[in-house]
Amino acid sequence: MDKIPKIDRQREHQANERTFLAWLRTSIALIGFGFAIARFGIFLRQLNIALTQQEPPVNPLSNSENLGVALVIFGILVIALAAWRYNQVFWQIERADYRPNRLMVWIMTGVVIILGFLSIPLLLRRDQVPSHSPVLIQPQSRKLQRSTPNLNVKKGTITTIYKQIFLLFK
Repeated sequence: MDKIPKIDRQREHQANERTFLAWLRTSIALIGFGFAIARFGIFLRQLNIALTQQEPPVNPLSNSENLGVALVIFGILVIALAAWRYNQVFWQIERADYRPNRLMVWIMTGVVIILGFLSIPLLLRRDQVPSHSPVLIQPQSRKLQRSTPNLNVKKGTITTIYKQIFLLFK
């Protein structure tokens, strides 16, 4: 245990901690990206419904919600693996028999590449949006009809679209 001078062992432990913290930041980024991708996909679908008044077709396998959930799960697995690896390296430093593990690097690289390839169809897919101006569906309730303001703006302008979206989510 005293084969390595104390100052060198301290530096190795600090490097191990920095490596763990880098993995922690990576996992937080993966979880954040996953959450953002999933929520933004839901937002875009709701915006499309508000503008076109029809439900767009959703592929049950390749959609942004599934990719987002996969990224969140992968981020959780990365932090668990990083904690395990930190502990393993800690004891290797203490025993003075550290051995790098390249397999973990290749596994992480492969998973990130696969998730990247799975996101390409989401980027290339273009939903068809009708070219006509959106029409607001009339509310069914009298209470809603009285609270709906009169839109004195030319149909098809951006202001009209924003007001219609606001009224749908009000």
